[in-house]
Amino acid sequence: MSQLELYIAIEGPIGVGKTSLAKMIADKLNARKVFEDFKGNPFLEDFYEDPDSNALQTQIWFLLQRYQQQQKKIRQLDAFQKGVITDYMFEKDRLFAEFTLRSQAEFELYSSVADILEKDIIKPDMVVYLQADTSRLMKNIKQRGRNFEKGVTTEYINQVNEKYQEFFVNYDERPLLIINANNIDFVKNPDDFENLLEVIQQPAKGRRYFNPS
Repeated sequence: MSQLELYIAIEGPIGVGKTSLAKMIADKLNARKVFEDFKGNPFLEDFYEDPDSNALQTQIWFLLQRYQQQQKKIRQLDAFQKGVITDYMFEKDRLFAEFTLRSQAEFELYSSVADILEKDIIKPDMVVYLQADTSRLMKNIKQRGRNFEKGVTTEYINQVNEKYQEFFVNYDERPLLIINANNIDFVKNPDDFENLLEVIQQPAKGRRYFNPS
């Protein structure tokens, strides 16, 4: 399988730019784009306002939506498209559930559904983890100005960021590229994007790091 035929999952905390990067890579490489449908989640805005009361339905909705995408968009690739680029990996849903579902009964219910669905999931050929400080993430979130994110707190984003760091410290299921995104702007700076693309297209193996200054 050539590099242009890979299934690459771009991951990272809220506000790090994973959807933007995934779109840019897919457009450049003529790959299929599969993006998380956060706008379609009818519970998300209520979750940010009152997490304890709305966490379960928010997580179940995301879990089922991602599973449907796996079945419809990732398994069936267009003959003219070279691979798949997603802005999430399926495992990320459980990562969020572990700290948003405060009730043990709710987490057990969620886990029973997730365990069944995960058996039928295709693993990516490579995972790209975009890493950034919480202050940078909050700056990005404010700049993009999404209405439903107005209630997002620094405390919550810091929790998310820490969970991602904990998850990827021991992650070894797939080849992993960790990118420090604190000091780059791949959306507005073409050179930053081309440098990232060059690193991402290198052979996927083991754990690699890219720390642009």
